[in-house]
Amino acid sequence: MDSHPKQQAQFNIFWRTRWQAKFRSVSLRLGYVGNICWAFLFFPVTRGSSILPLVGLTSESSIKYHIWLSHVSMILFAAHTVGFIIYWAMTDQMAQLLEWSRDWVPNVAGEIAIVFALAMWVTSFPRVRRKMFEVFFYTHHLYILYIFFYVLHVGTAYFCMILPGIFLFLVDRFLRFLQSRQSARLVSARILPCDTVELNFSKSQGLNYNPTSIMFINVPSISKFQWHPFTVTSCCDMEPDKLSVAIKREGSWSQKLFQELSSPVDHLKVSVEGPYGPSSSHFLRHESLVMVSGGSGITPFVSIIREIIFRSQNGSLNVPRVLLVCAFKNSVDLAILDLLIPISGAPTQTSKMQLQIEAYVTRNKEQPSIDSQKLIQTKWFKPDQTDSLISPALGSNNWLWLGAIISSSFVMFLLFVGIVTRYYIYPIEQNNNETYNFSFYSLWDMFLVFTCILLVSSAIFLRCKKQNSREGKQIQNSDVPTPTNSPGSWFNVADRELESLPHQSLVQATNVHFGARPDLKKVLLECTGLDVGVLVCGPRKMRHEVAKICSSGLAENLHFESISFNW
Repeated sequence: MDSHPKQQAQFNIFWRTRWQAKFRSVSLRLGYVGNICWAFLFFPVTRGSSILPLVGLTSESSIKYHIWLSHVSMILFAAHTVGFIIYWAMTDQMAQLLEWSRDWVPNVAGEIAIVFALAMWVTSFPRVRRKMFEVFFYTHHLYILYIFFYVLHVGTAYFCMILPGIFLFLVDRFLRFLQSRQSARLVSARILPCDTVELNFSKSQGLNYNPTSIMFINVPSISKFQWHPFTVTSCCDMEPDKLSVAIKREGSWSQKLFQELSSPVDHLKVSVEGPYGPSSSHFLRHESLVMVSGGSGITPFVSIIREIIFRSQNGSLNVPRVLLVCAFKNSVDLAILDLLIPISGAPTQTSKMQLQIEAYVTRNKEQPSIDSQKLIQTKWFKPDQTDSLISPALGSNNWLWLGAIISSSFVMFLLFVGIVTRYYIYPIEQNNNETYNFSFYSLWDMFLVFTCILLVSSAIFLRCKKQNSREGKQIQNSDVPTPTNSPGSWFNVADRELESLPHQSLVQATNVHFGARPDLKKVLLECTGLDVGVLVCGPRKMRHEVAKICSSGLAENLHFESISFNW
């Protein structure tokens, strides 16, 4: 009579236990998949990586992949964590939440890691990142603690799965740290009426970069920890010993920078990282170029136009026709077009270059009076003995030395792991007849990785620094010019062509349209030629509109490319 209830109870226990085991297995596998995402997470943010150029990516364009992988891994890790908490609650094992096992996975380490990860995740969403960049910036430095507790949680075996990405990232990060400890030689600042400043630095002639590159800037007098990316506007061929970046006054940091430049200082300490950019000038392959910009989105195109000017002067056969369509809110913003002229006075003859600029001012329906024109100010800084030229962190043979650092430090790591395991860990296990502490394995791995990278990178960096210092001493400090003011060159033109501009030899045709917006569809469809490259940089709506026109099939000769910055 009682056999049936007993069998039913045993059946229920069996299925409950089996369901719980499957639930635990699913939760565990969510963590495994998240670890695979982690294996690729750091490749996109390794700015000086030799891998990104091989797949046609730059540090800027690859950030989106880092963001996608971060979202996927966080969803998986959050589900992994919640799944195990539910499992422990179902099986009356909530004490596991506070367990730091000596022989197996320490749960507390994983819980601490997920807390740091959630803090970084929440502050990285666009709404928070763009409105409170400092919160995002400082919170994201928790990645150091996140990695530390994550590795303690997963152990040596799974640490090895994600080691390649972390190893390359740590090498790159440490080299960037060493580069940023130096103060760059700031030569001058060109302050435009449109709340934009161009900072001009001295660089070594061995530093080469391509148009649309970016460089990270730190001004210790404003903030010792904040680094902001800005577009490089110079051309390394036209100005072999100068490097320039454009900065728009937006946000508290740039506001303080303008205050510093307005003060009577003759020297400003600035640290830099970079520049970082594409590995080739692929846009030059087109027969003609159409560049569409909105507001400060014109700055990446400045370096492109300077590159094309240089090539046209040197008789290059690959000189595309250029049409620049730029939209601004106010007439004062037209002053940003002065960035097309290098402050260094480099020759800018365009007799062999076909350049047309169509500028649109949307809010002002007529040109301002001459009396309302503002001045362009140029401020020159005195050199300091502690300043150094901007140069490649590892000298002219950058890729060769980088390969030497990666290979030698990794071989050293493997050698040290073998020595520690053979002569320290094995004797402890044999003498005490017990397993070595699970967490100590991870600590040894992390310590040896950091130590090997630090030793090898520092040695090679110091060697290259001495070579760069010798080059810097050979450059004589020229007399510091006096501050100058020049009238804005772009206010007295409206719907007519300019044959020349003051203080420059750049000949160009420019039409300024007040109270109008560009008809992008008409402009693009009227472009002639078999191969027209269309570059756009500006608001999301503008980029989408241009992309839609190029992909509509109405013109098969248009090849679209978007330049966007994700910071």
